[in-house]
Amino acid sequence: MESPFKGKTGLVRIWNAFNYSLAGLAAAYRLEDAFRQEVLLAIVLIPVALLSHCSGPEKALLIACVLLVLIVELLNSAVEAVVDRVSLERHELAKRAKDIGSAAVLITLVNLAAVWALVFFG
Repeated sequence: MESPFKGKTGLVRIWNAFNYSLAGLAAAYRLEDAFRQEVLLAIVLIPVALLSHCSGPEKALLIACVLLVLIVELLNSAVEAVVDRVSLERHELAKRAKDIGSAAVLITLVNLAAVWALVFFG
């Protein structure tokens, strides 16, 4: 069965997609503690990057690393929501899915720290 929203085209599809994206951001912010913490981190780090004496490409890299953390956290939260929707009982595959999503977030945070350290101290 296909979604009834798949038939939308043009500006209607773009408008609907934009609204779904805003709803997703609002839900993540409202319901996910980790996402709120990472948004706070972004609120601090993005201005630091913009106000730094780095070159344009370095600033872009610093900001991209911050945004990558938010992107991966959103995907991790989506995986967790689907796993919980399927079943709240403990299951090895559910644990694996959640652990892998968490690992992806950890790797992006390590990447963030490494890139920032290399740009500012490397």
